[in-house]
Amino acid sequence: MDFLHHIFAFDADSPLLFTQFYFWAFFALVYALFALLISLPFREGSGVGSSNTKLHLRNVYLLFVSWFFYYKTSGLFLLILAFVTLSDWIIAGRIHKNLTAKRSNSEAVQQRSGLTAKILLALSIIIDLGLLAYFKYAYFFTNMINDLFGTGFQVFDIFAYVGNGFSEAGRFSVDTIILPVGISFYIFQVISYTVDVFRRKIEPVKNILDFGFYVSFFPQLVAGPIVRAEEFIPQLYKPYRLSRRLFGIAVFWILNGLAKKIIMSDYLAVNLIDRVFDNPLLFSGFENLFALFAYSLQVYADFSGYTDIAIGVAMLLGFYLPMNFNSPYKSQSPQEFWRRWHMSLGRWLKSYLYIPLGGNRQIGFGTFFWMSLIAFVSAALTGWWWQILVPFALFMISVAISDKVLQRSGLTVNEANGLTTKRSNSAAVEKRKLLYANLNSFITQVLGGLWHGASWNFIIWGGINGIGMIVEKIWRGMNWHTRFFLMTLLTAGLCCADYYTHLPAWRLFAVWAAIIWVGTAIRYIYWLITQDITVNSQLAIINSQLAKAWAVLQTFTFITFTRLFFRSSSNLDPETANEVAWETAKNMVNQIGGAWSNDIIPDFLWEYRWVVAMFIAGMAIHWLPTNWKRRYRLWFSAMPLWLMVIAVCLAIVVIYQFVSAEMQPFIYFQF
Repeated sequence: MDFLHHIFAFDADSPLLFTQFYFWAFFALVYALFALLISLPFREGSGVGSSNTKLHLRNVYLLFVSWFFYYKTSGLFLLILAFVTLSDWIIAGRIHKNLTAKRSNSEAVQQRSGLTAKILLALSIIIDLGLLAYFKYAYFFTNMINDLFGTGFQVFDIFAYVGNGFSEAGRFSVDTIILPVGISFYIFQVISYTVDVFRRKIEPVKNILDFGFYVSFFPQLVAGPIVRAEEFIPQLYKPYRLSRRLFGIAVFWILNGLAKKIIMSDYLAVNLIDRVFDNPLLFSGFENLFALFAYSLQVYADFSGYTDIAIGVAMLLGFYLPMNFNSPYKSQSPQEFWRRWHMSLGRWLKSYLYIPLGGNRQIGFGTFFWMSLIAFVSAALTGWWWQILVPFALFMISVAISDKVLQRSGLTVNEANGLTTKRSNSAAVEKRKLLYANLNSFITQVLGGLWHGASWNFIIWGGINGIGMIVEKIWRGMNWHTRFFLMTLLTAGLCCADYYTHLPAWRLFAVWAAIIWVGTAIRYIYWLITQDITVNSQLAIINSQLAKAWAVLQTFTFITFTRLFFRSSSNLDPETANEVAWETAKNMVNQIGGAWSNDIIPDFLWEYRWVVAMFIAGMAIHWLPTNWKRRYRLWFSAMPLWLMVIAVCLAIVVIYQFVSAEMQPFIYFQF
């Protein structure tokens, strides 16, 4: 009985993690029963005992497996998952019914049905985001209200209070709110389903068990990728297919993910990164800087490692999840980085936030609302009222005025038909599109940062990424004279700020700007020399490759700097997250921007030689050409089965030599 209790009861200290032997024993049993189920003989057709019945049994079996997996990971929070599943399935069905009625009835009925569909969509989003906000942002909003208005509100767990009414008194604590694992991912997933039904991009799922399977498929349930219904649900009705080559690729992805997580991510975290971020003042500026760069590799190896395992496990079960990472540290700009990093979230934010805000076409109430809210809250919490609100108000007024002027000029163009005027108007339209795209992408990045966690540091992280994308777009539109002049002016200004203030932050920015200025100056001189002559093709290729490498290095450095705010907000008690995160970020900036002792660097490189070697090896592998990686992936999948078994056994032995005394949870489990 004790053994059965251990197997089936929820234990908060022993969740099902991909890196645990317990999970693989669980998956081996699940896969054995799955193989038995799909091998049962069913006749072709649609009646009882047909192949359709086999598909239904398979889906129901994997649904209950997924629910068991989530129960072992999150306990009674399974009820929240079940409620969201039932709620969105019912509401999406009603939305579809009203939209169908809208097309086939009188005009009055069409108007009522259309309005009802919009109300139902709003209800679904309010329920979903309300649950997410309650569990994830209760402490954040409570602290913000207390700071703004001087109140003393405390969080209260209403679900624990209700649970105590059905169980032993005081079994659940009402003074703390615990974040359910994976809630950010499956909430976004059900929102996308309901919105797509409203947009008539997909038909609603008729069987609630099939819909429940889509929402809770266990390989990607707790940390993504975020799978759209139109990508996954059609797979529910396709027969199981797994070729010998796909089996090899699935095994490769699983081993690749385990190696990323255990060998690279956990090793870097345990042996350096966690130590530095826990107390940055105990380490030198160089050690803080190296830990920050190492964290960029750690978070990539951790999250992409989880995704690799999820893709491999899903593939063994006959389902295919979308790519979530595409060598993001090869990016040459912040915008390209966000097209390669956490791609499923990027697609979700683009489809359900950026485009509804207006994209690069327009700005409306949503854009003004979010920009105003961000400016007001920032000014209220910092006390910098006029420094923030006055420039913001002038900027938003100028946006509105320029929009009206452009609309009037557009009417003149339509009447005038002059070629010069049309070209002028076209340029104005492009500038307006760029302005709209910048505003809406900035809001998207800020809210994307807030999605990652309930801390101001996450919002700062998102905002810096948004600003970086805007600056990069503007920079690309400048000529080389303007680029060099502005970079010179910026570098001189930061150097003066460092000289007169002696603040570590200004010194850090001044050094970074000086490095970028050197690269800009070299490229500017090259441009001046070659603009009026024909450049040798070989020299042009070399210049292009060097420019690409420089852009990749700059982007990687910028993204790494933003990670300072991301990592300092992770793994914290939500009640104290804001204060602790800001203190950690400030201490690291002070150490990195402070005076360095050159004697420490050789000692660090020797003492942490294996950590340094792991970082160099990890970045070298990441920067390998994509076709090289594809070749060794296909080579592995084409191995004879006996050789693959030997390779897998050797890989497992090597991987688990790096297992730390205490299993490290996946970073994105907390999101």
